[in-house]
Amino acid sequence: MATRASRKKSSSSTKVKHPIRVVPLHPHVRDTAAPAPQLTYRNGPLLANVEVFCIFWGNAWQSTANTTLSQQLISFYDFILTSSLIDQLVEYSVPGQSIGHGKRIGSFNLSSSEPGNSVDDSAIQQMLQAQIDTGVLPAATANTLYFLYLPPGTAVTMSDGSASCKDFCGYHNATPNNVFYAVMPYPSCTGCQGGLDTFPVLCSTSSHELCEAITDPVPGQGWYDDSNGEIGDICAWKTKQVGAYTVQLEWSNQSSSCV
Repeated sequence: MATRASRKKSSSSTKVKHPIRVVPLHPHVRDTAAPAPQLTYRNGPLLANVEVFCIFWGNAWQSTANTTLSQQLISFYDFILTSSLIDQLVEYSVPGQSIGHGKRIGSFNLSSSEPGNSVDDSAIQQMLQAQIDTGVLPAATANTLYFLYLPPGTAVTMSDGSASCKDFCGYHNATPNNVFYAVMPYPSCTGCQGGLDTFPVLCSTSSHELCEAITDPVPGQGWYDDSNGEIGDICAWKTKQVGAYTVQLEWSNQSSSCV
């Protein structure tokens, strides 16, 4: 789901007032009273050839189990960024911004600081900018997407009072100077597990945010639907296999369905 100054709908009866940016809790049912989905382009940037940099925040990622998980996620990006999942987004290309394959440009275990039991999105933005400024993270380009993975036990909060595992399972956002990023809390609650094991859950929710960030990096300024949200919101928690990985279905204007 998307986020700049945005707020997710917490139930199917809530009217969308701002761009949605989050993976909602499971189960999620689209409001059938809403108009049929049709994403329209709002003249903003797209991530034409996305360059993903993975950040694993906290010492917990150095445990044996979590090191294995982080390596699995790195392999997921190395495969998925040149897969059919990206190919299906070509229909959302616009003149001068043709969506194609991406690549992973690196990964980093940020162990010099800890996120604590709770971290606000504003603090995440400050952390990312500080790490970019000091050269720990690569400089942001028009295609850079930082994917931040939080350790078990860390909740994320928003300025509107919403929180992970209470209202959402992950989100993407853009800073005022267009640093694009996604935040993936560790899926430690039933509403963010969807009946899946940790790795396939993270693949599914990460693919949700990946496709939304590519097609709507500044939430509400790319491809968006005022009633239904972003490309992933319409199809939340509907999954398929691409290669060995569980990914979420995404909305296709061309087929008028989740594909």
